[in-house]
Amino acid sequence: MSRLVVISNRVAVPKARGAAGAQGGLAGALNAALKKHGGIWFGWSGQECEEFSGNLNVQRSGGVTTATVDLPHQDVEEYYNGYANSTLWPLFHFRLDLTEYERETGRGYERVNERFADSVAPLIEPDDLVWVHDYHLIPLGARLRSRGLKNRIGFFLHTPWPPTRLFVSLPFHERLVQTMLEYDLIGFQTEEWLESFVHYCEKALGAEVDEATGTITYEGRKTVARAYPIGIDYDHVRAQADTGEARQAAQRLLSSTRRRTAMIGVDRLDYSKGLPERIDGIGRFFDNYPERVRDLVFIQIAPPSRENVESYQDIRATLEQKIGQINGARTEVDIVPIRYVNRGHTLAELCGFYQAAKIGLVTPLRDGMNLVAKEYVAAQDPEDPGVLILSRFAGAALQLKDAVLVNPHSPDDLSHAIHTALDMPLEERRRRWEGMIETVANDNVQRWTESFTSDLAGREAER
Repeated sequence: MSRLVVISNRVAVPKARGAAGAQGGLAGALNAALKKHGGIWFGWSGQECEEFSGNLNVQRSGGVTTATVDLPHQDVEEYYNGYANSTLWPLFHFRLDLTEYERETGRGYERVNERFADSVAPLIEPDDLVWVHDYHLIPLGARLRSRGLKNRIGFFLHTPWPPTRLFVSLPFHERLVQTMLEYDLIGFQTEEWLESFVHYCEKALGAEVDEATGTITYEGRKTVARAYPIGIDYDHVRAQADTGEARQAAQRLLSSTRRRTAMIGVDRLDYSKGLPERIDGIGRFFDNYPERVRDLVFIQIAPPSRENVESYQDIRATLEQKIGQINGARTEVDIVPIRYVNRGHTLAELCGFYQAAKIGLVTPLRDGMNLVAKEYVAAQDPEDPGVLILSRFAGAALQLKDAVLVNPHSPDDLSHAIHTALDMPLEERRRRWEGMIETVANDNVQRWTESFTSDLAGREAER
């Protein structure tokens, strides 16, 4: 059986920046796949160095080998903070107003992909399956091909793919997609993102598309593009929900609510998550139903991320201002309507909070999938489940149709959804939960991993 080589920006090794909990169930699934197939997980260490040397930090733990490289400060600024997170991330989340187009950061992005290719290519054996992850490393497959690799190489995009009219705003957009078409298999979270990509290939590049098989033919080369909706590690989430740590967390939250219903949001501090818009919706709810300030408390957990990017500093300031205004107007001696927690928690603690909160509020403006929505459903008590309020613009909305679906841009829609959830009878809550739990349990991250790697291994390369 072929080994598996996983390549991503972050690697789940100790001390990697943001690695602990950053990939959650995905890290566990990839580790399991690496144990099963053997192989290597390669990426950036999260550490900076004076000059790029390409020296590998190789660790072996639990049957999995990781190999990481350090990057100079300029590379981190241009590749990671710059092109990846100030150009591609906002563009892929439909935020042209926040997208920065800088030639220098584009060059840094290309340079780091070249450096990744130089560093990882000698580790790849002829029969290895190579699986590249996410928007940081779109050109990497082409860089590996240019170094003579004939391996089966797949790519998975964890973000949305924007409509063609937005994507063409990117300088050299043709070149970026041409590098993607050097992969044998390209995966997207949903059919919607897949259709946007295929539309671009057909209309902007003039590629030939076979919709029945997902085959895209461009300049004599064939690539398959398909949707692979990612799931959670359901068994692991359930196990964490049954721990003493989870029960203690649930009790802490319940004892602090003073018989009010708890509503919870858990998000990275990111403008794509719609946090200011969410607070506007909650403010509208309290404006419409001022007497219900004694019935509901909202807990927003939002660990900071990408703090060196200006737009992320702005989102934190905006969020804190809006929460302060609502609390200032509605707080009483014994009541604070919104609690804002600016740090992370363990999965067990989060599962306890999910169980104690009778409403889960997941309202991104745009999201490739959103696994918090699935974790919330998985953690619920089947006898007395909570209500999931979910943005229509999250990939998860295509699977979790029994959630209360909302337009996150509309304060009125959010207010109405909160009112509906707060008063929803037990029978309806159970019916909605039962409609979601099956797909959450069955379409899990293990099935996603196996589906992608099986398709990557099974397709005959055509070059």
